[in-house]
Amino acid sequence: MEIALSQLPGRLWRGFVDLVTPSLCLSCGSPVGEPASLCVACWDRLKLIEEPVCDALGTPFAYDQGEGALSVVALSDPPAWDRSRAPVLFEDEAAKLVHALKYRDRPEAGLLMARMMARAGRRLIAQSDIMLPVPLHRFRLWRRRFNQSAFLAQRISALSGAPWRHDVLIRARPTRAQVGLDQEARRKNVRNAFAVRPELLSVVAGKSVLLVDDVRTTGATAEACALALRKAGARQVNLLTFALVQLPSKPHI
Repeated sequence: MEIALSQLPGRLWRGFVDLVTPSLCLSCGSPVGEPASLCVACWDRLKLIEEPVCDALGTPFAYDQGEGALSVVALSDPPAWDRSRAPVLFEDEAAKLVHALKYRDRPEAGLLMARMMARAGRRLIAQSDIMLPVPLHRFRLWRRRFNQSAFLAQRISALSGAPWRHDVLIRARPTRAQVGLDQEARRKNVRNAFAVRPELLSVVAGKSVLLVDDVRTTGATAEACALALRKAGARQVNLLTFALVQLPSKPHI
């Protein structure tokens, strides 16, 4: 594959940086063979989610129950979205990656997260018309300086070729941080907090939308977003996150 002359200086510089700067594990800092990766020991500590899983919640099954099978939880309390997937459970190693991207300005952690999400969500990505990240309110975005969900959506788009937009779904009102809130309090906190921009309804109406976020805890935020997308006329709403919190009642991020 030919490299455009305009790209050559950048590629040469990146090659030089890779040569003089050893690649380190994103978790423990030990040397690794390629950038934006984990060493074998840290990778083994990730709690990977493999098929079979609940089609709606993406939670692992103990045995294969057939295509499209739903868990007891999904049947008793159906989510506002249709299908969801995530590559890992939110345990120690996954939490380190999430915190590195979200709080410590480590975009290389997001590169690994996006690669794993693209693999776990490949079927959802293939059937989606548009990917939308869970948005931050403009005041929180100003304080944090970037939206980790938008970063992940952008990278997944680059890996898969699927289109994405950051300006369609908005947080219509500020909400308090979800940390420390139980499931019902989280739902109340984000109820009616999201909306599709009126001038961009056509991007969503009649379309299959893939919602992207870093972590699903109780699902309250994703549910509020999915309801806003349904209200805007989305034909289908699926959800792709990096990690699932297995016990949402425990304190997490």
